[in-house]
Formats: sequence, C-alpha cells, structure tokens
Amino acid sequence: MSHKLSKFNHETTSMIKPIQFRLISYIFKPSLVGAIATLICIPLFINFGLWQYHKAQQKIAIQAIYNQAKMSGALQFPVQLKSPLASDLADWQYKNVTVQGVYEPQYQILLDNQVEGDRVGFQVITPLKIDKTNQYVLVNRGWILGGDTHTSLPEFSTPTGMQTVLGQIWVPSKKIFTLEAKPTPSDARKQAVWQLVWQNMNMDAYKQAVPFAVADMAIKLDPSSQADGFVRNWQVATERITMHMGYAYQWFGFAIASLLIFIYMSFSKIKHEENADLNAK
Repeated sequence: MSHKLSKFNHETTSMIKPIQFRLISYIFKPSLVGAIATLICIPLFINFGLWQYHKAQQKIAIQAIYNQAKMSGALQFPVQLKSPLASDLADWQYKNVTVQGVYEPQYQILLDNQVEGDRVGFQVITPLKIDKTNQYVLVNRGWILGGDTHTSLPEFSTPTGMQTVLGQIWVPSKKIFTLEAKPTPSDARKQAVWQLVWQNMNMDAYKQAVPFAVADMAIKLDPSSQADGFVRNWQVATERITMHMGYAYQWFGFAIASLLIFIYMSFSKIKHEENADLNAK
C-alpha cells in the first residue's frame, strides 16, 4: 500500500512542473508560496482600491447634486412625493425649499456632539407647524456652542409668530449606531419630561415621541434665511473625495508593488555551474 502511495505522489509531483524560463543570465523561477500569496494579494488590493474609488465617485455625485440645487430656485414645501420610499426621499436631498409656519419649541431637540471648527456643541432642531395644515416639519436651525461642562446645556431662544423658512432638504440617515434602548410609541409618549438632548437624528423615534404628524424630510435653515438661526456652515464633505481617491491610489499601488516584488523575488542570477548545465541541456 505504501509503495502505491509513494508511486502516486511521485507521479503527481512529476506532473506539476514549475514555471521557469531563462532571460540572459537570469532565470525566472517563482516559488509556490510566492505565487499563491501574489494571486491572493493583488485581487484583494484591487478590490479595496475599487471600493474607495466608488466611494469617491459617490461623494462627487453628491457634490454635483448639491451645487445644482444651490443654483435652482426654492420650491414650496411640503413637496409632493411619488411614494415614501427612501429612494424617492433621496431624490429631494439638498433641494431648496421655502415654507411658512410657527415654531413649536416644546418638542425641539439638541443633537449632541456636533463639531464646528475645533469646538463641540449642539445642533438645534425645532419643529415647525406648516401654515394652514396640521403637518409639521423639522428645521435644523444650526449649531450652538455647548456649556462649560457636558451636562450644562446652552441657553437659546425660539421666536414666536409666523416664520418664513428658506433652506435645503435634509434627509437624515437611517443607518444609526446607538447604544440607547429603542423606545416604543407608548413609552415615548408617556415621558413626563421631554428628552431635549438626542445622540442622533432618528426620524422614526421622533415621530413616535411627538403627538403630531411630522414630514419624512427635514430642512436645514439657509444662512440667508431670517427665521432665527444659529451657525449654519452647511457643507458637503468634499475633502473626503480627496481622501477616498488617495486611499484608492494607495491600494492600487499596493497591487502593483505586490506584482513587482513577486517578479523581483522570482528572478535569480544563474551561477556559472548552473549556466554550464543549462547550456549542456
């Protein structure tokens, strides 16, 4: 039995001939481990590079939509949606809108851990009751500086009376990571004290917590709007485009480097004895 197994291994080994060829005084003879490692690394690095490249292209598309929306006129809010699907909501992202209504400060919230420059503060989100309707829309009025300690909340005022809001459509992301327990509609509305500070703009949780209908889209108050806002340096993160492209080039560079290292390590200079043997063959 052992004799048959040995014979089989010998025949199998003889069938697998290493790839090698001679180039002037060098011989190309890659190792099996090096070939396998290269075949794994190059596709992996290329996939990582394409992933970063596609993320950069997505950011470029968002920047183009933002620039186009800034040039267009303001539409009257509420807008007419084909359906409440997320894809339809995303089509309205960054579009200029205007709406009249009255702020409802009782149910406004502060978004925590918002950075402006090198300072940490809050974004003030106030519901606006749309004029001549029973519907509300959330208005992001901008950034305010936090207190000296994290527990001390900033003081700010909310105007009364009719307001004319001019801003851009903001569709808060549903991809939210939080360690907070998910409240049920009954639990949210039974709270004796309104939760002022929120970690994320969770539209579904907010709708469950308030006793009125809220639009699926929010509005970021335009810097030129007179509807009592705060710091409103709304920007699309264009610097991330450069970052993603840099990472893409880096991964593509790793793929090229892997190939060059494999080629370099696979070539070896033919010694005099080996050269004589090769010539004899």
